[in-house]
Amino acid sequence: MTKLKAHVLRNKNKGELLKQLEDLKNELATLRVAKVTGNSASKLAKIGVVRKDIARVLTVYNQLQKNALREAYGTKKYVPTDLRPKRTRAIRRRLSKREATAKTVKQAQRDSNFPQRRYAVKASA
Repeated sequence: MTKLKAHVLRNKNKGELLKQLEDLKNELATLRVAKVTGNSASKLAKIGVVRKDIARVLTVYNQLQKNALREAYGTKKYVPTDLRPKRTRAIRRRLSKREATAKTVKQAQRDSNFPQRRYAVKASA
């Protein structure tokens, strides 16, 4: 069996991926039994390949699951933290544009009562 490719796995659906995962796990179990019984070295080398294939299948499966969740939570107000954009810690904690420009009632009243003065500047001759 040759090494699996991620782009091939991405074309499969959830059921096919789970079936492939089950097959790979069974194959790994048989290879481990062969290792204990002292079979050929080619089977020992194949253990690493099968383990990487299992990791590849799980990675693609988890990415599909996460993408499905992202679509499900698409425009909702509250989204689980692992689906939110990562950015940096400082950016995540920063005030939003609306919060930063918000004014209290008292400040808004003061601004309307005492607007910024405009001065006529004499043009130089």
